[in-house]
Amino acid sequence: MRKNQHVVPYGKQWAVKGEGNGKATGVYETQGEAFDVGREIAINQRAELFLHGRDGKIRERNSYGNDDFPPRG
Repeated sequence: MRKNQHVVPYGKQWAVKGEGNGKATGVYETQGEAFDVGREIAINQRAELFLHGRDGKIRERNSYGNDDFPPRG
């Protein structure tokens, strides 16, 4: 099942959370560490990865195989 992944602030740390999950998949010291883990999960699940800033707003979005809107041409 494809589940988008979110890298979100978690106190002074960063967490990777699957969309709709109440519990974090993992908690990391840096946003970079969390991003790397979230990216691997998103690639494996052919999902999207959302990178949030400290304010909780989405800063970046990456798609890893989501073919709902394939490129034209």
